[in-house]
Amino acid sequence: MLNSLNSRKFAHYLENVMKKYIVFCLGFLLLLSSCNNYNRVLKSSDYEYKYEAAKEYYMMGKYSKAAVILEELISILKGSDKAEESLFMLSMCYYGMEDFETASYYFTTYYNSYPRGLYTEEARFYTGQTLYLAVPEPRLDQTATVKAIQELQLFLEYFPQSKRSEIIHNMLYDLQNNLAQKEYETAKLYYNLGPYTGNFNYASSSLDANANNYESCVITAQNALKDYPYCIQREEFAILILRAKYQMAMQSIDEKKRERLRDALDEYYAFKNDYPDSQYMVEADQMLKKINRQTGDQVLED
Repeated sequence: MLNSLNSRKFAHYLENVMKKYIVFCLGFLLLLSSCNNYNRVLKSSDYEYKYEAAKEYYMMGKYSKAAVILEELISILKGSDKAEESLFMLSMCYYGMEDFETASYYFTTYYNSYPRGLYTEEARFYTGQTLYLAVPEPRLDQTATVKAIQELQLFLEYFPQSKRSEIIHNMLYDLQNNLAQKEYETAKLYYNLGPYTGNFNYASSSLDANANNYESCVITAQNALKDYPYCIQREEFAILILRAKYQMAMQSIDEKKRERLRDALDEYYAFKNDYPDSQYMVEADQMLKKINRQTGDQVLED
C-alpha cells in the first residue's frame, strides 16, 4: 500500500514537471517565432508590409519594435497618405517607452509638419506633457520647466475649448510651484547666509554689510510672490520676509534702525492679517515683543 502511494505521488510529480516543460517549450517556440517574424519584417523591402507590421506592434504595446520600423519608414513614406500617421505613431511609441525627450522631439516635429493634421491637438498636448514629466527638481536649472510652461500655454492658445484644458491648468500650476520652490530655496539661502558679508549688492555702507543677504532674501521672496501669486509656498515666503526684515532691524546700524524696526513691524501685521492661524504665529509674536522693546512703542499684542 505504501509503495502504491509513493508511486502515485511520483506520477503526480512527474506530470507537473512535464506540464511545466511543455509550457516552457511552447513559450520558447512562440518567442522564437516572434523573433523570426520581427527579423523578417526588418529585412523586408515591402514598405506596405512593414507599415502594417509596425501598426500591429504598436497596437500590441510592443513600442520598441514598432519604433525601430517606424524610424525607417517616416522618411520613406514622407509625402504619402501614411506619413502623418507613421510620425504620430512613432511619437507615441517613445511616449509609451517613457523616453520623454525623444517623444517630445517627434511630437513637435509632427505638429510643425502637420499644423492642421488629424492628431495636431494630441501632439501639442503630449509635447507639453512630456516636457512636464521630464522637469528637474527645483534645486536644478529650471530651463526645461520654463519650456514646458510655454508649450502648455501655447496649447491653451490653440485649443482654448479643449477637453484637456483642466489637465493643462493643473500641470501649469505644478510647474509654477516648481519655479516658486526654486526661488524659495534661493531666498532661504540668502537668509541663512545672513551675517556673511561676502555679498555687497545691496550694502549702503561697510558697517551695514550684514543687511545685504537679508535684503536679497526679501527682494527674491517678494518678486517670487509677484510672479507666482497662487503658489503653495505663499506662507513660507511671507514668514521668510518677516524673519529677514526682523533680522535687518535687529542687526542694523543706528541711523537706519528705527526705520527698519517700523518696516518689520508693518510686515508683522501684514503677516498676521494674511495668515492669522499660521503655524508660525507664535514665532511672529515673539518677534513683535522684541521689536516693541526696541522701539519703546506701546503696541498691543493680541
